[in-house]
Amino acid sequence: MKRVYNFSPGPSTLPLPVLEKAQKELLNYQSTGMSAMEMSHRSKTFQDINNRAQELLIELMDIPKNYKVLFLQGGATTQFSMVPLNLFSKNKKADYAITGNFAKKAAQEAKRYGEVNVVASSEDKDFSYIPDVDSMKASPDADYFHITTNNTIYGTRYTKLPDTGDVPLVADMSSNILSEVHDVSKFGLIYAGAQKNIAPSGLTIVIIREDLVGKAMDITPIMLDYKIHVDNNSLYNTPTTFSIYMAKLVFEWLKDLGGVPAIEKVNKEKAKLLYDCIDNSNLYKGTANPKDRSIMNVTFTLPSEELTAKFIKEAEQNGLVSLKGHRSVGGIRASIYNAMPIEGVKALVEFMKKFELDNK
Repeated sequence: MKRVYNFSPGPSTLPLPVLEKAQKELLNYQSTGMSAMEMSHRSKTFQDINNRAQELLIELMDIPKNYKVLFLQGGATTQFSMVPLNLFSKNKKADYAITGNFAKKAAQEAKRYGEVNVVASSEDKDFSYIPDVDSMKASPDADYFHITTNNTIYGTRYTKLPDTGDVPLVADMSSNILSEVHDVSKFGLIYAGAQKNIAPSGLTIVIIREDLVGKAMDITPIMLDYKIHVDNNSLYNTPTTFSIYMAKLVFEWLKDLGGVPAIEKVNKEKAKLLYDCIDNSNLYKGTANPKDRSIMNVTFTLPSEELTAKFIKEAEQNGLVSLKGHRSVGGIRASIYNAMPIEGVKALVEFMKKFELDNK
């Protein structure tokens, strides 16, 4: 069976070498006589997998020693609650920049536990741009400042971080973690659902500075307290064992490619191919402000819903799947995460050019 090019925003495509290695090890991981998905999370074999995955992520992202890496569950959506429950430790106030649907949901959830100050929003233009970061001023009494570094639905990304001074910067990095180099020391906390750029769904990654651990509100459920997970090396309860194993394989794959700097170069090349096609077209129209364009999620529209439906149908017939835009905005969205090979993007561009010629 021929594999398709899967442009899904998540769960998303995984590197073929990783899938092939997982297939090879599926029935008998390292002579244990069982699969990684069958073994006890208390076994030494799995704890070695867990520890190695952490070590690789620390290496790939150059995470400083005063940070902890956690492998949790519940997706980024659970972090919308977990962040304020743990970081509303002084004044129960936080700054939020609203640059998309998920950033908006994060702010709404934080309001359940304290005061939220919206320092910037791009909702006035359907989240098609990132507000000027130089005008984003952190409140001096804020417990943290929250941003969403890449917006999966609208296809925008921060190319510059706001200067928050002594206020910890918190980032939802679900759709662009490991896609480009980030200076982790500029953040107090980073969280990411792994199903877009790292592993199968179920795993949530948290990178937290040590001084922010152990300050959870009294009402915080035990499973939502970062300290519990830090103290137990992410093994307080049964974790998403197979997703952690798959994440380890993806980290190994990325390291072998040359790490984040190497994949960033490829990602920018892939994005340029697609944006050049859009910008030189009379049929396709990009939806994101050019200076804020995501290199992970490329969004564009066609002149009518009928033509959009035809594009999606014919693309699928050509092995290019999951291109339908988010239900809230429509249009087309091509998610070109790390695992999408440049050949997949080239195939999409060739299809787009032919489709335009056939539908003048």
